[in-house]
Amino acid sequence: MRHLILLLVLFATAAHAEDAKPFSPSDYPPGVQKAVRYANEECESQGGGAVSFAPDTVRRIDLTGDGRDDYIVDFSNTRCGERETTYCGTGGCVMTILVTLPDGEVRPVFDGYVRSYTIVAPPMKRGAARTIRFDLHGSFCGGFGAQACSKERAITARPFAFKQP
Repeated sequence: MRHLILLLVLFATAAHAEDAKPFSPSDYPPGVQKAVRYANEECESQGGGAVSFAPDTVRRIDLTGDGRDDYIVDFSNTRCGERETTYCGTGGCVMTILVTLPDGEVRPVFDGYVRSYTIVAPPMKRGAARTIRFDLHGSFCGGFGAQACSKERAITARPFAFKQP
């Protein structure tokens, strides 16, 4: 019994250590690395300093339902030196969604400002695209900044953008 408890403690410690792993762009394909480079270029152009990425800057998840990893790059917790607003504003924070195509190429399908997002429950049908609910600046729904504005989109290999009316 003691061995089982020790094994469980070791497993939990290892799992926690992996969660604490610092962010490294080299852990991702070139297309994702290119999206992450945006943060460095933007910080440099504003005379910032060192860019610090949160461990969860990139989320790896199959969004298109094809069994391949897709990626959500979310700059909401990314900092440019001491600045907290380089990648965020009243419209939210910069977010890029990239999908992996059958040939292995990683293609951006969305790049814009998002206040928050929620991945809707997995589709009932195997192989179907997942839907994301985006919380956006109120102007995307015909209102103004503080007004609630949510839009849903099934993620496929087709690029999309939200337009203001």
